[in-house]
Amino acid sequence: MPARATDARRAAVLGSPIAHSLSPVLHRAAYDALGLTAWSYDRFEIDEAALPGFLDGLGTEWAGLSLTMPLKRAVIPLVDEISETAASVDAVNTVVFEEDGRRVGDNTDIPGMVAALREHGIEEVGSAAILGAGATASSALAALARICTGEVVAYVRSETRAAEMRRWGERLDVDLRTADWADAGRALSAPLVIATTPAGTTDALAAAVPERPATLFDVLYEPWPTELAARWSMFGGAVVSGLDLLVHQAVLQVERMTGHSPAPLDAMRQAGEKALAAR
Repeated sequence: MPARATDARRAAVLGSPIAHSLSPVLHRAAYDALGLTAWSYDRFEIDEAALPGFLDGLGTEWAGLSLTMPLKRAVIPLVDEISETAASVDAVNTVVFEEDGRRVGDNTDIPGMVAALREHGIEEVGSAAILGAGATASSALAALARICTGEVVAYVRSETRAAEMRRWGERLDVDLRTADWADAGRALSAPLVIATTPAGTTDALAAAVPERPATLFDVLYEPWPTELAARWSMFGGAVVSGLDLLVHQAVLQVERMTGHSPAPLDAMRQAGEKALAAR
């Protein structure tokens, strides 16, 4: 049932560090657009050790939580149920509190990636490349399982990470091959390149952008644009940003927590752009 404007409900984002999070900006913009004047959305600095006590202390006014690192896997034993999407990558970024008190874990990162790509006209690709092998890379692989019909090549720095990515490929039924990071420049000729690495990691690859690049999905949103994204755009390639991902996954969170669908995508994006510009 969609939430009523007079229902006083709470939600928040948890993680460590959390001060940089744009989630409060996006969710509050959604509440304003939906007329949910009694709803509030906060942020809390919570690590893995503090998470169980925090959850146990929540009252019935709580509608849901957004989770960032390092809590996406730590929360799994603390919920009553997780969705198939969350189970596919062992990562929960959303907890919804049902009326009967049950805690249901979900993952909106994966469908958020798919939605962000669809917004840019990417419905299906024949092959793709992933830069990196962390938690975000596994979500990217799960998203590619839905839209990529051929091989995915993951460029990684160590054999340990390569083995992890191959295990994810088997689990997600993706035709995955791993390659050494030293050859990452070759990734840039793929129809879709998903960069999942921390800030600065792909800067050295900017010089390797081909003359006619296809689509780059760079999961970073601050600083923006990255050197790779800027060069990609200069050569006429399509770029999907980390803000696109952040907004689309937050849209799904708002819909699950409030029961209102569709959530106000444009209002949330504008609020995110304004907040980043102010920084």
